[in-house]
Amino acid sequence: MFNCLRFQVTMKFDSILDKADGFGRYQIALALLLFIPRITIPCHFLLNNFIAAIPSHHCNISSLVADGILGNLSREERLTVSIPVQEDGTPASCHMFSYPQFHLLMNSSNSTALPVVECQNGWEYDNSTFISTLATQFDLVCDKRGLAKTSVTIFFLGVMAGAVFFGVLCDKYGRRSMLLVSYVLSIVFSVASAFSSTYIMFAAFRFLTGLALSGIVNISVGLSIEWVDTEHRTFMGVFGSISWSLGNMLLAGFAYLVTDWRMLIITVTSPLLLATATWWWIPESARWLIANGEAETAYKYLQKCANFNKRRDFSSRVKPESLSTVATMDQQGHSYTYLDLVKTPQLRRLTLFTGIVWYGVSSTYYGISLNITSFGLDFYLTHFIYAAIEVPAKILIYLSLNKVGRRVTQSGTLVLTGFCILINIITPTEFWTFRTVIAVLGKGLSEASFTTVFLYTTELYPTVMRQNGLGYTSFMARLGASISPLIMLLEDKWTLLPEVIFCTLAIFSGLIAWLLPETNNARLPETIEDIEEMRNLSISQQRIRETFL
Repeated sequence: MFNCLRFQVTMKFDSILDKADGFGRYQIALALLLFIPRITIPCHFLLNNFIAAIPSHHCNISSLVADGILGNLSREERLTVSIPVQEDGTPASCHMFSYPQFHLLMNSSNSTALPVVECQNGWEYDNSTFISTLATQFDLVCDKRGLAKTSVTIFFLGVMAGAVFFGVLCDKYGRRSMLLVSYVLSIVFSVASAFSSTYIMFAAFRFLTGLALSGIVNISVGLSIEWVDTEHRTFMGVFGSISWSLGNMLLAGFAYLVTDWRMLIITVTSPLLLATATWWWIPESARWLIANGEAETAYKYLQKCANFNKRRDFSSRVKPESLSTVATMDQQGHSYTYLDLVKTPQLRRLTLFTGIVWYGVSSTYYGISLNITSFGLDFYLTHFIYAAIEVPAKILIYLSLNKVGRRVTQSGTLVLTGFCILINIITPTEFWTFRTVIAVLGKGLSEASFTTVFLYTTELYPTVMRQNGLGYTSFMARLGASISPLIMLLEDKWTLLPEVIFCTLAIFSGLIAWLLPETNNARLPETIEDIEEMRNLSISQQRIRETFL
């Protein structure tokens, strides 16, 4: 009887939200307000595709010109006598002749056996595409070439730390206040990174930028889902994810127009100024307020929701004192930590499986997204195509999530992504058109799996642990994202090794996703007890039980 009573109590919030209209103008306004900062997220997460680009370069021979050694030779002749030629006919990037080889002006076909040394006076860069990048600013070329990709890893380590940091604070201090903290810190650290004078300084501020942006990612997703009814959770989740695709496409345009890395960082951060100005209109999560014993404040937000949605009879149908019965006594005053994720059997199982899935989803997605130069196309165009394919993928996912459910969609998109990578592994490089089509299809599927996992995870974890759960899974995702650039460096050992690893991760995590419970049309769990005692019930059993209670 006690369990039955608890079931009635913890599931009552959805019926209260229905009386205020669980999907009306209030929820649409909230989604649009959160749309603004979420546009910035993909711009920062994939920013290194442009600010860390390495343009064509060769050793700087201006000192030889200044000393008069090269006389009145033309630029092409100076390069001929000073720098060896690579197999493709372009000047070598990291070596120069130990002394000028003037005889090459007569016969430049035999220069392979001549003595060379590493660049002595820095490098000259091709500035036709970029005015300035990290590589040209800090000379991240030749033996320092790996530092350009390492900066991506450092950024995602910051995102990973932020997932833990904000996961704890959001469940303790609320979603709304920590969202403002995320906005302000993201602006401050991003601008600071843009004015960095050394690579170490830049890396440190990029780490902190990642930490701050992580709060925006997790809080905006959780907050939008917690204010919507069961029927429209899928729409809210997919609509919110459109901001990623839009921001991703805008990044290609921003990078094309702004070719200085410092100004590009400031440009993609600027939407957060508008987001900060509109923060005052964003409500706190009524679910979180009730779960933390702040029923009166929750009632005020629910009244605003009802009034905005033109539900004038809300006050007569729902009394303030009725909200105090929504949260069970053992919730109030209890502070949850990440340790609670592994204290009970069902939640422990859920934690293990979602962690594996998030790692696989993120590692595969960024393994594809950060490799935009492998097909020989203009990388602005490649980036835009990769971003644009996400939109139809999200539309198909919206239909799939409602028709076949979360579990099948999550597992299917991951496994199919793995097969797309596998097809490109076994397809000869001369079939570049076919390989490009398969790569774009794989990119769309990987984004579909990312869209699904955000919504799916939000529905799996209970309200009292939702931000902790999202913090943990985001930690695992950023771990995958931070390691992806390092995996790509393994192509120096074997060209196909990174693709083999990403293929294996996608298929394995897709199979693990099949072990998760279905949440389509199920009510959001509010407490850990909901997970342990009631998530095994079928949706039909839940509805029958609720009817009789």
